[in-house]
Amino acid sequence: MILSDVLRSEVVDAAGHRLGRVADVRFRFEGPPSASRARMAGIIVSPRTSASFLGYERSTLDRPVILDRLLRFVHRGSFLVDWDDIHRFEDGRVRLRKGYERRSATLPGDDE
Repeated sequence: MILSDVLRSEVVDAAGHRLGRVADVRFRFEGPPSASRARMAGIIVSPRTSASFLGYERSTLDRPVILDRLLRFVHRGSFLVDWDDIHRFEDGRVRLRKGYERRSATLPGDDE
């Protein structure tokens, strides 16, 4: 799978109802620091846009007020879907499992 094939894909639930588009992908590092590997942990689904969070998804990150308001407005309703809740990747579409969970798309800050 190529990351560019996943980004901006349409996301649907098990019944085929449109939920939004993939705005970003979340990764997790596994293994010892000297040999860790990045694994896809989930996707960020945005009901309104496929645009990125521009790196401002951390809860404690300071950002310009105007940019903060714009990103909050554009990405309102966005949520994280864990890898285990993804049923399959189809051509330009991500289908979620029945009973998937919507999680917060906000990354905790470095001090949390």
